[in-house]
Amino acid sequence: MASESLHESAEALRPETIDRHRAVSSLMEELEAVDWYDQRIDAATDAELRDILSHNRDEEKEHAAMVLEWLRRRDPKLDEHLRTYLFTSKPVLEIEEEAEGAEGAEKGNGNGDGCLNIGSLRGEQQSPIRHLWRMGTGIES
Repeated sequence: MASESLHESAEALRPETIDRHRAVSSLMEELEAVDWYDQRIDAATDAELRDILSHNRDEEKEHAAMVLEWLRRRDPKLDEHLRTYLFTSKPVLEIEEEAEGAEGAEKGNGNGDGCLNIGSLRGEQQSPIRHLWRMGTGIES
């Protein structure tokens, strides 16, 4: 029974949350089936059996993609992350660094150089280069 894997009482959850749980559980099962088929394909000694298992594995990938799309359509944050990372060619961590830098700039948290541009306690805007120069020369700001 699917409710056995819920972390909270089903009565305390919205129907949308339970449906999302069903989808996530199904996605996990599809991906697990892909892994099982991969192992069986590696272990099989008969070429025709390997072909059948490969076909079945690829069907599981299709099912996983369908469930993932269902989840994406209902979760704006998941949609955002999938649009950021999928179908790209840059290293994934490089994409993350760029996305986080852009996110910080959008929120007004600086220009991606680590400086928050919040100014000094005296109320003036602090230039990151001027700040580094002052630190290097020992001049107090």
